[in-house]
Amino acid sequence: MMSDGETFGPLLHGTARAWRLKLDARLKPMGLSQAKWRTLLHLSLADTTLTQAEVAARLGIEEPTLVNLLHRLEREGWVARRNAPHDRRCKTVHLGKRAHRIIAEINATATKLRNELLADIPKAELQTCMEVLARVRSKADNEDKVFERRAVQPGRNSQNGAPRSITKMRASHRVAG
Repeated sequence: MMSDGETFGPLLHGTARAWRLKLDARLKPMGLSQAKWRTLLHLSLADTTLTQAEVAARLGIEEPTLVNLLHRLEREGWVARRNAPHDRRCKTVHLGKRAHRIIAEINATATKLRNELLADIPKAELQTCMEVLARVRSKADNEDKVFERRAVQPGRNSQNGAPRSITKMRASHRVAG
């Protein structure tokens, strides 16, 4: 039998996955896969224009994987990519006209699902749950920053002397969570 601490991670992961799958099923009739709607939502919620690397980080995927997704999204008119004004090697990602029209529908569908799933939970319990999750996330984010600082110190590089990818280090660090 697992202790409460041992079930927290699997419960958190399973809840997030079940929620995404439910939303995915509701958005599929709009022609949106989970990869598409998550990308569009992240772009719509950003305070500033995002580079491809920033979008990849927000989605938790490697940049080469994102590039393939962005090719499809661009072909279908969901996004447009442009050279970044600060660095021609970087591309910024912008919502296309098609995406602007559907973002409100995505948000309405997500809001309806959230209201359905949380309807029977007392506000006080929900507030406590959100506070606990915020504390856990804050701790995890702070530990990532400490881990990243250690990762760039001398002696913490790959075998050939080149710095290891922070993304790869993060992924291997989170496996235990």
